[in-house]
Order: sequence, then C-alpha cells, then structure tokens
Amino acid sequence: MKVIAFPCELDSQEARCALLPNNIKSYTLMGYSVLIESGLGFQLNIEDSDYNDAGAVVADSREDLFKRADLILSVRKIPQSELSQVQGKILISFLDAFNEDAYLDALTTYRITSFSMEMIPRSTRCQKMDALSSQASLAGYAMVIQALNNYRSIMPMMMTAAGTIKPAKVFVIGAGVAGLQAIATAKRLGATVTAFDTRTVVADQVRSLGAKFLEIDLGETKQTEQGYAQALSTEQLAIQQAEQAKCICDSDIVITTAQLFGRKPPVLIKDETIAQMKPGAVIVDMAALDGGNVEGTVPGEVIVKHKVTIVGTGNWPNMVAYNASQMYANNLQNLVSEFTDSDEQTFSIDLEDEIQILAVITHNGSVTNQMVQNSLKEA
Repeated sequence: MKVIAFPCELDSQEARCALLPNNIKSYTLMGYSVLIESGLGFQLNIEDSDYNDAGAVVADSREDLFKRADLILSVRKIPQSELSQVQGKILISFLDAFNEDAYLDALTTYRITSFSMEMIPRSTRCQKMDALSSQASLAGYAMVIQALNNYRSIMPMMMTAAGTIKPAKVFVIGAGVAGLQAIATAKRLGATVTAFDTRTVVADQVRSLGAKFLEIDLGETKQTEQGYAQALSTEQLAIQQAEQAKCICDSDIVITTAQLFGRKPPVLIKDETIAQMKPGAVIVDMAALDGGNVEGTVPGEVIVKHKVTIVGTGNWPNMVAYNASQMYANNLQNLVSEFTDSDEQTFSIDLEDEIQILAVITHNGSVTNQMVQNSLKEA
C-alpha cells in the first residue's frame, strides 16, 4: 500500500496545513495509507488523536515520515536541506518555481517529481483542484478585514440621532478572484465600492456585485489563456496610474491585487499619489511579498507614509487558516484522486496530460515544465 504523508509546516507564521481529519477517509478509499507528522494540526487546534481516530498514523519522527512516504503533500515547499531525505519521491505543494533556481537544482539532483499547486491550470476540469483560486478568494476577504482593522472608521452608512456617518469609499484595483471577493466583502460591510481591471471583460462581474467599474481607455489589453492579466506597456501603465489617481485620492481604502503570473507585479500607486490621499486612509497591497503594487510598501509589515497606512503583511489566507486549510486540503485530495489509478491504487505520472504538463515542475532528474524552462533561460 502506497503511503501519502503530511509533514508539519516549519514556518512558525504558517498556520495552514495540508490535511484535515475529514479528508483521511477519501485517501484510504483510494488505497493509500495516511501518515502525518505529530503536531500537523496544532495551529488549528486539531490534535494528533483527531487524525488518528480518522484513520491516519502518526510517524515516529519527521525523518521517519520522509523515509516511509511515497507522496509528500504540504502547503509550503519542503526545505531544501531536507530534499536528500525524499530522493525519488513525489512532492506536491506551492513551490514558487520561478524564483527558486537553487531549489530546482536540488529537486533534479535528487530526482524528485514535484508538483507546484500554483501551476494548476484554470479550466473546468481543474476547478476542484485549483488551489491558487481557492486561496485567492480567501485572501480577498482577509484583505478587506485587514483594511478595516487599520481604518479608524466604520464602513457602512449609519444614521443616528447624533448625526449621519457616510459610508467608506473603497477602491479595488484588479478584479480577479481575490479582487472580486474583496469587492463582495466590502459591499457586504456597507462600503461604496469602485473597481478597475485592465481586462474590460470583467466589468459586468464587478457591476453584478454592486460596485462601479472605473472606465480607463488603455487601448488593446490582453489576458492569458488561463484568464490572467498580461503586462501592460510602459505607456499603458502610465495612463492607468494617472487616471486612477483621482479615484485613489478620493478613497478611504484602496486594495491592490494586481499580480502577473511568474513575473514581478507592476507598481500601480506612486509615492506622489499616496501623498495626496486622505490622512488616515488605508492601502492594502496584496503583492507586497513579491515586490508590491505600491511604491514604498515594506514586505511583511504595516507602515505609515504621508499619514496613510500601507499594509504589506502578505500570506492573507493565513488570517483565516482553518478555512484556507479546509479548501487547500480538498484541492490536494481532488488532485490525488484525479491521478490515482483505481485498479493499481498508485499515483500516475503522465506528462502528456493537460494538467500535469503544466503542474509538474521536475521529473526524472530534469525540469520538465516549459514555462519554468523559459524563465531559467531568461535569467
């Protein structure tokens, strides 16, 4: 019987995990033996005994878990220093494959087959395993809550005997999965919401949530086959920055969600625009850890600049870690189910499959993913 293993996340700031007790039965029905590292669900108040009662086995140690595993599933990638312990095995996690050349070298050296959950394509077949979208949806919610925590007023209109409080004005830049959830959350909390995206095809989605879509004529803009926005030209980016500046300066809360897959995010808000914003306004920069959409964002920190609070803490799904773990664990379960041979009860590698050709990064000692190969050549 193949062993599917779930190690603890070593980053003390990471509260998510890759398995909840209710996923174990599904794995055992697929023919796997489920092995966990002690403390896997500690950050979520899930005891080892809860996993044990559901049918999992607790490994004697982390080293024992790696030794016995055939497949290893986690949220963040296994540290490079531990890869020698998982030689020839299958790893599935978020890999950040475009920014980790040394890590890719180690994966190929130890002939590890690696799946990157960021690379799961957006298609009807893949919806149930699309972890990037599931986590982004939660990030959109969390960013609004984080903005509210740093805003010194309420969001909804309130009419009282002591006077009328106007609703907060929220501007969301980027109407992808995270942006749409941010719009919906801000609207539910009573804010007046405006949004912008370079892909005008999402305007109807924005309006369906009760928000206003900011019209900016950028000329021809494109999106990838997966639905991601493509990079603007220098001229288009300058037009966007200038046209949206008025809306930014009139807003109480600005949430930026512009990220380019596999590339550094664009700077959308310049320092001079921040200087013209209302004192006490809040900006939440979703892309802070990858370089930032906001000039002056400090990755991992909350700062005040020109009397404007700029939130760049990142790892937004971690704020709602239980739900994030629930969704991610289901994404993983669906991925494993998709590629488990029901007769042989083994996980099959097929690089001609439309999902694996995009999601598998390394196999048999080589980098097999074309996008990552191209990125390495450009570097």
